[in-house]
Amino acid sequence: IVKEGYGASRCTESGGPEPGVGCAGRGIITSVNMLEQLGAYDDEWDLDYVFYDVLGDVVCGGFAMPIRDGKAEEIYIV
Repeated sequence: IVKEGYGASRCTESGGPEPGVGCAGRGIITSVNMLEQLGAYDDEWDLDYVFYDVLGDVVCGGFAMPIRDGKAEEIYIV
């Protein structure tokens, strides 16, 4: 599920639930947990940064999960 992108960046797309069905925030939680289980953040990859591009509206707690669970050291809102 991880592809090599421009400049040796590593990219993955998790998608989300069908519109109007389920919670996109829950999809974020599931995606981050799956990436951890699959070793996407392991030291062997020598990652300098990890970026998450998530929805900005907070309709459920899932969007805050990377912050709440200490998975993010810094947050930038663009």
